[in-house]
Amino acid sequence: MNETQDKHPPDAREHLANERTFLAWIRTAIGIMAFGFVVVKFSLFMRQVSFLLGKDIALPPQPGYSSMIGILIVGVGAVMMLLSFLKYKRTEKQLNTASFENSSSPVLLLTLTLLVISVLLIVYLLGNAGIV
Repeated sequence: MNETQDKHPPDAREHLANERTFLAWIRTAIGIMAFGFVVVKFSLFMRQVSFLLGKDIALPPQPGYSSMIGILIVGVGAVMMLLSFLKYKRTEKQLNTASFENSSSPVLLLTLTLLVISVLLIVYLLGNAGIV
């Protein structure tokens, strides 16, 4: 096939698939932001549980590293929403001009960012457990 035969007018299915992909990225971003919120509130939850159980659990003073890490995770979710919208619009434009080019940079960026945050959380939790 030559180049002119490869280009075709955009099909509604392609636009709907682009929209479904965008919504999947948005759901993922919301999930990441919710996880960040849970991380921020985890020490408060532990204090309440220790109060209800009548036990004194040694917790780091507020605000601790969990607050900073949780806020960072919420920020990653917000940036992910913005990047997913930009990717959605770029893909929409490419579909309309029949010049689609795949890019895995947002996926790579998200993966590396979440990997770094995961390592920070592991180090933090190991430190609180007295292992490190």
